[in-house]
Amino acid sequence: MSSLPEASSVLAVCAHPDDESFGLGAALAAFAVRGTPTAVLCLTHGAASALGTSRGDLHQIRAAELASAAAELGVGDVELLDYPDGALAHESAERLSGHVQQAAARANASLLLVFDEGGITGHPDHQQATRAASLFARRARLPVLAWAVEHRVAATLNSEFGTSFIGRTADQIDCSIEADRRLQLSAIPCHASQAQDNPVLWRRLELQGNREVFRWLNRVGRTRGPRLERPRQAPTGR
Repeated sequence: MSSLPEASSVLAVCAHPDDESFGLGAALAAFAVRGTPTAVLCLTHGAASALGTSRGDLHQIRAAELASAAAELGVGDVELLDYPDGALAHESAERLSGHVQQAAARANASLLLVFDEGGITGHPDHQQATRAASLFARRARLPVLAWAVEHRVAATLNSEFGTSFIGRTADQIDCSIEADRRLQLSAIPCHASQAQDNPVLWRRLELQGNREVFRWLNRVGRTRGPRLERPRQAPTGR
């Protein structure tokens, strides 16, 4: 597939403010430019970050940064929850999936957008956010598309920075697109507390160029080619 799938509305589920821009930004922007309504559910305020601590209360700072970045990306609805940053994996995936259910119903989402199963860098918070989204999606019969990183990009970053990126080989990738990064590059500086002293981010974007890759975590509702059948509407109760 050389383009993002068709969807009537997209809900991105992520763990921290900046995930929607640093990771999912190109995809969210592409959907918005196409005219597809988008929404973001972020599960923590990201207050445990080691970056930006000299700026003040990260709990408040990062909430404001998320709102600004989402506006740049054309996101229509943002919900920011207050689960503990760095300890999301200790929260019940079932409970978290209830928040995904409510956000998906509010957005009338026909597609969920998440981080890859390995959390891109193995981050437990990222993995739990994806796990919660997938748990709901299986019950609601919604497709889940995961942003991934190519093996060559991951290997270079891990070699240069000692990071733990989890790369995907060509046979593991289902969708590759040519990304227009203009809106993403406008959104990233909104997260000033996290972007200014973040060489790994900028090196990753350099290595990726205009290419973004994705994997299907749940293919329910998918037809031949990029168009998706509209799955049945998820119930709104908990």
